[in-house]
Amino acid sequence: MSYTAWILLTASLVGLSCGIVGAFLILRRMAMMADAISHTVLLGIVVAFLITRELSGGHMLIGAMIAGLLTAVLVQWFHSRGVQQDASIGVVFTTMFAVGVILIATQAGNAHLDVKHALMGEITFVPWQTISLPWIGEMPEATFMLSAVTIVLLLVIIAFYKEWKITSFDPALAASIGIPVVWMHYLFMSLVSVTTVASFDAVGAIMVVAMLITPAAAAYLWTDRLSVMLVVSAAFGVVSAIAGYAIAVWVDTSISGSMAFATGLVFLVSFLASPKHGLLSRYVRRSAASNP
Repeated sequence: MSYTAWILLTASLVGLSCGIVGAFLILRRMAMMADAISHTVLLGIVVAFLITRELSGGHMLIGAMIAGLLTAVLVQWFHSRGVQQDASIGVVFTTMFAVGVILIATQAGNAHLDVKHALMGEITFVPWQTISLPWIGEMPEATFMLSAVTIVLLLVIIAFYKEWKITSFDPALAASIGIPVVWMHYLFMSLVSVTTVASFDAVGAIMVVAMLITPAAAAYLWTDRLSVMLVVSAAFGVVSAIAGYAIAVWVDTSISGSMAFATGLVFLVSFLASPKHGLLSRYVRRSAASNP
């Protein structure tokens, strides 16, 4: 594959995986948790690096997963003790991210790990960092990791689809029929953490937040069915990745920033043109009702 094709494939995998996870985040009213986890995983990555002194490997996923779960646990703990949920997210997110930034500045200064890289990523470097795989040959490491995470994500979503659906729409009903709601919640937080860190190195936290929230929010405007929403959200993520790359080449600017901007364009089109919840369709219905 060409240099451009690897970049587009990697970005599309980010859009696909984040779009699927983001749909459940939107339905569970946990959009800001995506912002929190996409930043707090930095602490898990830094701690994993400080322990192993290696910038790649499974320990990064483990560290990020632990940081993501710790974020969810702390937010829930503060909220259960009377702190508003948005305030809990703000306190935990800023504190853990700040600790990660301090550790980078003081302990990881000589490594290819810095705050700018964490926020914006550098997808243009992805095709140069390769691994050799049997029957496949040379493949970018980030693309391989994202492919593996996407496959695992799809398998888990399919395996527990009924449980995800019920716990997302009615946790009380789920608990009453014996579904382990708390366990499903933390399993979901683990998926969010793993998806985030798999995307983190290539595209940075800004694009991860955009891909987790905006395609799913746009898909929510087009359908009321969960299965359709998952497919549409994933498709919007892929479209945003490809369109964002085209914008970046055209304007000669940041690829990750352009992809994040493209998600905003997708949402704007959906907000205006979706047949049921779109601004234009609502205007047409109101006009038709007032002029029978």
